[in-house]
Amino acid sequence: MTLPRDYRGQTCALARSMEVVGERWTLLILRDAFYGVRRFGEFAAHLGVPRAVLTDRLTTLTEAGVLERRPEQGTGRREVYALTPKGVALWPAVRALSLWGEEFHPADGGPRRVFRHSDDEAPLSPDGRCTGCGDAVPVTDVLVTPGPGLDPPGPGADPVTTALARPHRLLRPLITPTAPSRRPTRGPQS
Repeated sequence: MTLPRDYRGQTCALARSMEVVGERWTLLILRDAFYGVRRFGEFAAHLGVPRAVLTDRLTTLTEAGVLERRPEQGTGRREVYALTPKGVALWPAVRALSLWGEEFHPADGGPRRVFRHSDDEAPLSPDGRCTGCGDAVPVTDVLVTPGPGLDPPGPGADPVTTALARPHRLLRPLITPTAPSRRPTRGPQS
């Protein structure tokens, strides 16, 4: 029996929020969107999520106004997913769940990712402040860097895993778009 997507009889804000972000894979898709993953194939390869499930979750997030689907600049044909302001507002929740996981279910060797202030590269405190300058750091100024628990990507690693092995600002496209190659024309070239 398939579980329903809504929480019938529940009228609290948490239940309404869970109807949007509470399904399996959704928070990992959001995490990757914050990291700068934009393309369907990149989400699929990095997460290992079945394509039908990914399609469903992206559709739900788009219909809820958390993500938007738009043409990728510079390619002309591809579409990408980007967080909307409503989606960006989920950063404190995604970060808090990540911190909770680091505290109560840590990876061997320490955190896989460390969030830092892009201005001075000091780590962020649990409340999102820079431990160096003391400023509250907006998501656009958060640098995600490899932590001590992150193993180097192997030879068959997907492009997202490889890109995340280097420091990167949140919300910026993780993989630079490439223009589609032009087909060679037949006949003499002028």
